[in-house]
Amino acid sequence: MTPRPLIVRLCNWVGDVILTVPSLRLLQAHGYELQLVGKGWARPLLAGEAWPTHARVDGLRANGALLRQLRRAAREADPGFDRRPNALVLPNSFSSALEMRLAGLKATGYAHEGRSPLLGRSLPPPAYEEHVLMRYWKLSCSFLGIQAPAPESIDLHTAPADQQAADALLAAHGIRPGFIVICPMAGGTYEKLDKKWPAFADFTRALLPLGRQVVACPGPGEESIITDHHAGVTMLPGVKLGVYGALLRRSALVVSNDTGPAHLAAAVGAPLLSVLGPTKPEQWAPWGPTVHVLRRWPEWPTVDEVLAQVRNHARA
Repeated sequence: MTPRPLIVRLCNWVGDVILTVPSLRLLQAHGYELQLVGKGWARPLLAGEAWPTHARVDGLRANGALLRQLRRAAREADPGFDRRPNALVLPNSFSSALEMRLAGLKATGYAHEGRSPLLGRSLPPPAYEEHVLMRYWKLSCSFLGIQAPAPESIDLHTAPADQQAADALLAAHGIRPGFIVICPMAGGTYEKLDKKWPAFADFTRALLPLGRQVVACPGPGEESIITDHHAGVTMLPGVKLGVYGALLRRSALVVSNDTGPAHLAAAVGAPLLSVLGPTKPEQWAPWGPTVHVLRRWPEWPTVDEVLAQVRNHARA
C-alpha cells in the first residue's frame, strides 16, 4: 500500500499539543504517516508515540525551507502527495497557514485571522464554548470525512527510556512511592487574569506535615518560585517533558494550576487536582477520568478545601 504522508503543524503550548494527541492518533489509524512540526520540546513530549517530530526554527524563511524539505520527501514516498490535501494546521495563527502556503502545501485548518485564502481547505471553527480537545478532534474528523466520538482519556504513551530515567531520578533523590507533585507555576493569563492560585504557598506549608514527600519540577527560570515560596519541597529542575510525564505517572497525586503539566498529568493517568480560577473548565480543564477540578470563581478554593480533596484522591 502506498504510504500517505501528512504534514501536521503542531500548536505552540504544551497543553494544546497534549490535547491534540487523540486527533493525531485518529489520523494515524486511518492510514496517514504523520510528519509533525512543532517547538523543540514537542519531540521529547511525544517520544512515547514514536511520531517523526521536527523542530521549528526562528524565521518564516527557515520554517518554509523545513516544510519544503518535508514536502519533497513526502512526494518521493507518495507520487500523489501534491494532488490531495496533504497538511493539517492545528494552530489558529495567520503565520502557520502562511508557512504552509509558501511551502506549496494544501493545508486544512480553521478559518481564523483572515487566513482562509492561504489554506487548501478552510473550515468554520466550532463553538467557542466547546472544550479545546474537541476543536482539534473535529478538525481531524472533518479532514477524514468521518464522525466519531472523542475518547474519554488521552493515555499518552511514555518511552521506555523516559520511564527508566524517571525511576533513576526518583531513586537518586530518595523519593519513595506515595509522593505528591505540585505545579504552582503557570505561564500567561486567561482573559488578562492571573491563573495562579494565590494560596498555593500556604497550601504547600499545610501539605508538608501530612507526611508525604512533595516534589516540584520547575521549568527554566522558575526555580526561584520553589525556593522562595515552597520551602521543604524536593525540587527537580530541568526535567525533560518525556521524563516528567513518566514521573507524574508514578505520583500519588498532582496538584496544579492551569498549566501544561496539569494536562500532562491527566494525559498519563495521574490523579490530578486542577485548581482553577478564571479559566473556564468546560473549555480548558485537563481531559480524563482522573481529573478533579476545584473551582468556584470569582473566588478561589481555600487551602482547607484543597487539603480535603488531597485526602480523598491521593493514591496510597
